[in-house]
Amino acid sequence: MNRAKFTAHRRTRISGIATVLGAGIGLFAAANANADVVVPLPDGTESGLGATLTRTQEQAIVSPSLAANGAGRVVWVSGTIVADVTETPSGTTGPYSSPNNSPGTNNSQTHGVSQVNTGYIVGCQVSVGDKAISAGLSGNVSTTSAGVGGSLGLQLGPGEVKFVQISFKDIAEPGVYSIGYRDVEMNIQGCAGYAQARSYSTVEIIGDNYSKTTLYGAPFSIG
Repeated sequence: MNRAKFTAHRRTRISGIATVLGAGIGLFAAANANADVVVPLPDGTESGLGATLTRTQEQAIVSPSLAANGAGRVVWVSGTIVADVTETPSGTTGPYSSPNNSPGTNNSQTHGVSQVNTGYIVGCQVSVGDKAISAGLSGNVSTTSAGVGGSLGLQLGPGEVKFVQISFKDIAEPGVYSIGYRDVEMNIQGCAGYAQARSYSTVEIIGDNYSKTTLYGAPFSIG
């Protein structure tokens, strides 16, 4: 083989290798674009009258929805909530004292006995930061329940916010109460814009010295 032919052959071979490598990088990038994203979230503590709330081991795993319609995404959430209750009067479980889904209730309503509950605030094209929460999220707010280890489908349009309750425990006497949940699925559809979520946990202490202590987690993007 003369030098000219060898050089041409070498260039063709290098070009072919570059094409294969480029295709491989493209496939790798596409795979990463569709990969799950693990979001570790910080611990937190909040103290109030008669109770201290602690949140640990919280994380979210975000992935595109299998619907692949540009308006859906899936998030699996995990965490542990501990309520250290030092004082509470005894009570009897009864009907709720306020209408369900009342704005600003954080899905927590006294029903004759003290209670700890936890869940997530999910918003479509709405920041779920402190200002929105302090304003009571007055507007398009509703509540739904998932259950520990369960799965939940959410329909969210622009400007909508939903409280998603994961679980709750009634508190009949002072003590330490914990709620642990792992990979609870929230399948969000209908939100073509950005979506955010953050955890909330609330302890309500009934009686003459009624108190409500709420611990919020860090907001995180769900696409």
